[in-house]
Amino acid sequence: MSTTARSTGADVLSKVPAVTLGFWVIKILATTLGETGGDTVTMTLNWGYLAGTALFLTLLVGLVVLQISARRFHPALYWATIVASTTAGTTMADFADRSLGIGYAGGASVLLAAVLAALGLWYWAEGTVSVNTVNTPRVEAFYWATITLSQTLGTALGDWMADDTGLGFLGGALVFGAALVVVALAYFFTSISRVALFWAAFILTRPLGATVGDFLDKPHAEGGLALSRPIASLVIAVLIVVLILVIPQRPGVHPATSQAEAAGGGD
Repeated sequence: MSTTARSTGADVLSKVPAVTLGFWVIKILATTLGETGGDTVTMTLNWGYLAGTALFLTLLVGLVVLQISARRFHPALYWATIVASTTAGTTMADFADRSLGIGYAGGASVLLAAVLAALGLWYWAEGTVSVNTVNTPRVEAFYWATITLSQTLGTALGDWMADDTGLGFLGGALVFGAALVVVALAYFFTSISRVALFWAAFILTRPLGATVGDFLDKPHAEGGLALSRPIASLVIAVLIVVLILVIPQRPGVHPATSQAEAAGGGD
């Protein structure tokens, strides 16, 4: 490959990680941390949902600004922003469902419409919603807005499945886990759009993490293990850091890279 092609390819690397098995493992842990971490602030520390939402939204906005300002993919910054989005999603969903009284089903319905609207606007503006194209400030803004809405939707879906259907936290986790298996099978054995399957999986990992997190820290009377929220959050956070260090972290590749490679020829 020519030097020019290498330079062009490097310039179009995505600012989000390549979607690998390791990505999904860390993502599920991050969503679980979002649930236990959000509950630690709003319930254990008794800040309440409004104050918790204000705290985590402020943190999220700051991290998104840093993420957009960065010139390349930084694993620690990216995953810190993901954790902030999933924690903010927890407190926002709880505030809407409980403090505003619209209920789990109502909250999930509103948030599903918001996620679809965000994806629709993104597609209208860019012609694609593929995460491999996340390498400009405008696309990053669409990406993080959609991510945050999907994290909030996932919390509401998890609470609805666990509470309103009577399945409980463990039952809800099994349902969402099974749904993720279906998405994985569709990826390997069908020609369904990979972009659509990615967003389906991304959204489903959030209620899976939410129900697992609730199962870990809710009281026995509510079907949980009653583990300490701060300790559970700390253990999950340490595990995430270890995995980020152990699992190779590389940026996704913008589709234009392949075009640059074709223009440059082989090595």
